[in-house]
Parts: sequence; structure tokens; C-alpha cells
Amino acid sequence: MNEKLTRLWASKTKDDEWWSSFVVSPMAIAVNYFLIDIKWITPNRVTLISFVSAIAAALFIIVGGTQNFIIAAVLIHLSHVFDCMDGQIARYRRATSLAGGFYDKFTDQIQVALWFGATGYAAYSQSGNVLPVFLAFTGVVFYALRGYVKYVTIYTEMSRDSRFLEKLSRQEAESRKEENAGPGFGFWANLQWFVSEQRKIILFNEGVFIFMLSLALVLDALTPMLWVFAISQLFYGLARGLQRGFQIERNQVVSIQK
Repeated sequence: MNEKLTRLWASKTKDDEWWSSFVVSPMAIAVNYFLIDIKWITPNRVTLISFVSAIAAALFIIVGGTQNFIIAAVLIHLSHVFDCMDGQIARYRRATSLAGGFYDKFTDQIQVALWFGATGYAAYSQSGNVLPVFLAFTGVVFYALRGYVKYVTIYTEMSRDSRFLEKLSRQEAESRKEENAGPGFGFWANLQWFVSEQRKIILFNEGVFIFMLSLALVLDALTPMLWVFAISQLFYGLARGLQRGFQIERNQVVSIQK
């Protein structure tokens, strides 16, 4: 078995999001296979390339038109591939850093706002109806709320127990499953993994709506996609907030999933 490929697969995020897990992350591994040993390609530089690609995609969406929408969809996927590559490079080289992780998450949040803000504008330009702008705004706000709830939960629990993150990390390490797919595993093991990953689609996290947005751009079906985005993020933003509130009240926080 190719040791380099095995190590790259091990650098993949263990609990990746839908679409990221079985499409984008494997694509990132394939690209990294040829680039991982080039020292000047650093995780932070790849993060920057990902962010620039995301900005370019938003600009093509704003300009509008079928051709520009397709280019934007390709750029969104390229941005997401680069977004997976930077973390894989850092873990493969054992060069992870707090600053790198911060910039990665910081740019992720900005690009979501840019993409859907641009899409809301493009749908408004097509229809003259302001509703798509409101849907995009609702989706972005409640997607951000999902992250805000996560970090408020951490802050609240740390105020009560300074060792909260240590305990949480230990619990997650104990519950983490052994690797059961990838290089070295047979066809049926990988097929089973692929099928099991499909249930993540109902979480409507970043991996889902990157696919959803790209498909909507190719099909030029922006407003229906914005309805799905707004409703899903409204639901999960409120549900996560209520869930964490009840858990904090009962001192039962066992996870900080977004």
C-alpha cells in the first residue's frame, strides 16, 4: 500500500461534513498527493488561495448570467477543495498552528456571507423581488448563530468548570471510531462508509449548502435554494440554541457540535 496516500488519508478530518467527506476531501487528497512535498506551498497560503477563489465566485454571481453562474459554481468548489487541502497539509506535516486554524475559520465565515449575499442580490436582480435578499440574510444570520451558540456554550461551561474542554476532548477521544475506510480497506468497506455518510445531508452544514448553492447556480434556481437555506439555518440555529440552553441548565453538555 502506498504509504504517502495512507498518510494523506489519515490527515482527512475524521468527522467531515457531507459532500466534503466523500467528494471534496478525497479530491483535496488527490491534489495534495502531488503538491504535499513542495515546501513553499504552506497551509496559510492555501487558505489565502481558497479565500481569493471565494471572493472571485461572489463577484461572478453578482455580475450574473448563465456563464458567470457556472464559473462561480466551479470557483466555489475549488475554494472548498483548497479549504480542505490546507488542514490536510498542516496535519500531514505535523505543522498545525492556532493562528492557521483561526484564519481558516475566520475566512470560512466571511465567504459564506459573501456567497449568499451575492446570490440574494443576483436573485433580486432577476426578479425585482426583495424576498431573496431577506432569505439570504436570514440564512447567513442563523448559520452564524449556530457557531455563536457553540462558543457561548464553551464560554459558559468554562466559567463553571475550567477543565470543561479537557473533559470534552477526553470524551470525544474515547467515542471516536476506528478508521474503517480509505486506502487499505476493501470495496465493500468503502461502499458502506460512502452510504453511511449520506445521512449527514440532513444537518444542512457548510458541506451541504456548498453543494446546494453550486447546483442552484448551474440550474439558475437561486430563489428556491435560498428558501431551503433560510429555513434550514433558521431551524438549526434555534434548535441548537434551545438544546444548549437546556443542557447548560441541567449541566449535561457533552458535545459542542455546531
